[in-house]
Amino acid sequence: MVTTGGMRVGRTLVAALAVALALTTGLALAPARALAAPADVTATHAYIQANAALARTSVARISTGQAKIERLIGDYARKCPAAGAGSPQDENTGFFTYEVGIALWSVAYGTNAGPIRTFSNTVKRLRWSNGAITRAAQRYASSLQALANLALPPLCEDVRSWRASGYRVVPPATVSLVRRVEAIELLPLPQRVLAPYERGSDTSTFAQTLRLEKRLEERESNPGEHDLLKVLDTLTLQE
Repeated sequence: MVTTGGMRVGRTLVAALAVALALTTGLALAPARALAAPADVTATHAYIQANAALARTSVARISTGQAKIERLIGDYARKCPAAGAGSPQDENTGFFTYEVGIALWSVAYGTNAGPIRTFSNTVKRLRWSNGAITRAAQRYASSLQALANLALPPLCEDVRSWRASGYRVVPPATVSLVRRVEAIELLPLPQRVLAPYERGSDTSTFAQTLRLEKRLEERESNPGEHDLLKVLDTLTLQE
């Protein structure tokens, strides 16, 4: 599940392969549909329904989230225009590019904080007979919750602090924040893992959810990137 606004949290190939390998190893002998335990079928249905509800709500709130992001950009234009004027493009630049992304995420994911909380609470109660699936589902729910709980970082103050140091010292709080958010990875359960437990409309619902998530991904790769660049330009920060 991916929501609107800003850069996308890194789902690195290595991380994705690691989770896939763990799940594949744990599911080396995934049960055939006829042999799936009732509890697994129930958990799978609940997960698919909860994920679909979150995707529908996220898509419906794209405009709301975008309006909030545009207001945020306007705030930066009023409060700290060109705060990073003269800033270099060096090893420290990335911290502030990422902090801009975090600011956009805090608004975007915060727009869906309620639905994310509902999804997370549902998933954390689910149990599959294969512990690898349970752990992967709960990690995904926890990651979404962590993003929904992101506070808006003090970007203006952090850039001014960096500038006051002659662009030599990145505020420790900025470094800590970036490191913490960098560690968050959104890895929803892949359909192939849940397929043995799907029943009735589960397969079509999952497919519909994937289409909605694609719309959200497209939102991030186009307007979301534009928002990021607009904030960088407003604060006169290098990419």
